[in-house]
Amino acid sequence: MISTKVVRKINSVEDPKLRDVFISILEEAERIVGETITKREFQEFVKATEENFRRVWQAIDALTQKVNELAEAQKRTEERLDSLTERVNELAEAQKKTEERVNELAEAQKRTEEKLGWLIEEHRKTRQELGGLAHTFGYILEDRAYKHLPGILKEKYQIEIEGKLNRKFFEVGRNRYVEVNIYGRGLRSGSEVHIMGECKSKLSKKDVDKFMKMVKGLEKEITGDRFILFVTYHATPQVMEYVREKGAHLIFSSEFE
Repeated sequence: MISTKVVRKINSVEDPKLRDVFISILEEAERIVGETITKREFQEFVKATEENFRRVWQAIDALTQKVNELAEAQKRTEERLDSLTERVNELAEAQKKTEERVNELAEAQKRTEEKLGWLIEEHRKTRQELGGLAHTFGYILEDRAYKHLPGILKEKYQIEIEGKLNRKFFEVGRNRYVEVNIYGRGLRSGSEVHIMGECKSKLSKKDVDKFMKMVKGLEKEITGDRFILFVTYHATPQVMEYVREKGAHLIFSSEFE
């Protein structure tokens, strides 16, 4: 007789084909045993068979546990993969937003550069206009100086102008000239004196140094006594003192009254 334990084990097999195989094996074993071995031998055979089945079931249990562990591991892997996929999607969305922001900044930079270019051009135009105004005021100041300086020079410095004061260009090299805003000749105490002057709307120390350097460079062209003067609308006390230190004279436009 086959052990009921073995039968129960066989009946618990879910796969019908596998269950049929086990049953066929037992039936064949029972037939062979019935024909060839004694009851004692059969009992030993059953015992051995049960032991083999026990080992098989242990192996099946171990395999099932391993499969379950693998399934659990697979589940965890899929969960991590889902988490990773979600993170990748978040990064992709963040990257997309970053690229959009970069594009916005690039567009803003482009507009800023265009605006800056416009401002630079407007500044250039303004400087040109201011430069034109400065030249205009400068020419007005020069014209007034030509008219009023002879009387002022005679009254304050006892210089009698011969002819007229005017603008004059001096050649200092091949096709190179320097301009003196105010130039003329006069007599002081019977001696000839060269009047050399610069007109500036607002006189600075830099203007004084530049003109004095030019005057020094004309020593060969203009020999004899020289009377250096500056005509301006405005000069600070520091500049006024600086003019005196250079041995020059300062005349304000307010004296042209």
